[in-house]
Formats: sequence, C-alpha cells, structure tokens
Amino acid sequence: MKSSSSPPGRTSKGPDVSNNLSNINLKIWRQDGPDAQGRFETHQIPEISDEASFLEMLDILNERLIEEGKEAVVFDHDCREGICGTCSLMIDGQAHGPQRGTATCQLHMRQFESGDEIVIEPWRATAFPIVKDLMVDRSPFDRIVESGGFITAPTGGAPDANLIPIPKPVADASMDAAACIGCGACVAACPNSAANLFTGAKIAHLNLLPQGQAERYKRAEAMVETMDEHFGSCTNHGECEAACPKEISIDNIATMNVDYAKSKFKNRKALAR
Repeated sequence: MKSSSSPPGRTSKGPDVSNNLSNINLKIWRQDGPDAQGRFETHQIPEISDEASFLEMLDILNERLIEEGKEAVVFDHDCREGICGTCSLMIDGQAHGPQRGTATCQLHMRQFESGDEIVIEPWRATAFPIVKDLMVDRSPFDRIVESGGFITAPTGGAPDANLIPIPKPVADASMDAAACIGCGACVAACPNSAANLFTGAKIAHLNLLPQGQAERYKRAEAMVETMDEHFGSCTNHGECEAACPKEISIDNIATMNVDYAKSKFKNRKALAR
C-alpha cells in the first residue's frame, strides 16, 4: 500500500519559490502639468515580493504616499494584461523596461535585484506632452487612425467562413500587424520620435487583406501625411522594433512606404478623371 503525506482529496503543494526584494530605490519623474517644471523624486520600497508586477509596486508606493498625506504618482494603466496599450513608462531608459516583448504591466519585479535604483520616466516625445507625472497625451495616434477612414464592406448577414480565400502568409502578416496595441513605445524609443512603426502596422493590417483594397492607397496617403504633421521622420535605427512589446516587424514600415509612393500616382490619376 502506498502512503501519502497529503490528506485525501488534496494535492501537495510545491515549495514556495518566491523571494522578497529589499531596499529598492525609485527615482520617479514628477511634473504638475505640461507647462510646469519637472523634477525627480526619490522613494524607497523597503520590501516587495519578486512576484509583484511593476505597476503593483507603484500601487504600493501610492498607498503609502496617500497615508502620509502626500500626492500619489500619476501613471496610465487599465487592463494590466498587456492588451490595451495604456501603460507607458520609460524604466531605466528603456521603453517598458528591461524585458523584451513585454508591456510595463506584464513586467515583474523578478527582473530586478535588491538594492537596485530604478529610474522611472514618462514617454519623451514632443508629440506626447506630459499631462501629469508619468501620464502623457497620446491623442496624435487617434488622429492617425481617424484619418485612415473605413473599409468598404457589404451589409447584411454574416458571410460564410472562408468565402474570400486569403493566402496564409498574407493573413499571418495582417494578424501580426494588428497586434499593435498603440502604446507609443516605438515613438519613445526612436531618437527622432517617429511613429512609422505604429502607422505602418495600422495601415498593413487593413491594406494586406482583400477587404481593405478599395481604400488602400487613399488610406496610406492620409495616414502617412497625418503622421508627418505630429511626429519626426524615420531614419531606420530599428529601436522601435526592439522596444515594441508585441515585437512588430519594421517590415511594416517598408510596406507602408511602398503604398505611400504608389498612392501619390494612383490618387492623382483618380483625381484627373
């Protein structure tokens, strides 16, 4: 007969592998508004589990600040699942922190060590003015998406599945581009504050599919020119791809440039009719 140390109906748990970090020093950017003078403030986290997320650490700090009668640190957050693109922090000079392919909300304290000093700043780009502390205004992204317009689609009942055959490489490329969450890390990481990766991804996920062909060149022209009104120019540093939490390829920038060049001819021909 086999013996078990666990009571009937229960399974034994493995050892607790979590560790606590101590004496984490935070150097946080504080700014009362877009026109106010900014400054760094230093705060210490005496102890925190390495399983805590980075934003949970900021929550703990803010709870302490409020208890002390001080103003909490303002930062953007929402889903905390790496989906919505709301979180936006420069951590030790890296967009979203040291872990590649990860949004700030999915970054955990296990990436750091006891006694570390962590510098936390907002996105740094003229097109993203600071609202307060670590929160920035990313509305220029909305202007780019708005300029893209719509796609032509028949109304009525839902079409049958696979009614329009689409090659798998094309569908995969479109889906990869559609993974963009619009966080702005590409702009923050770019030395020119260019938004070409964001715009390229938003154009590609429609322009690659049959449903997006009717407005393809009109869309590319409008979105690129709206982008140029707010952001700098791309010089192929590749920092955007490295910083992107969804690891979107800069191939989308090349595709966007081709579509934009074609649009300047095709749209002129359409106007001449």
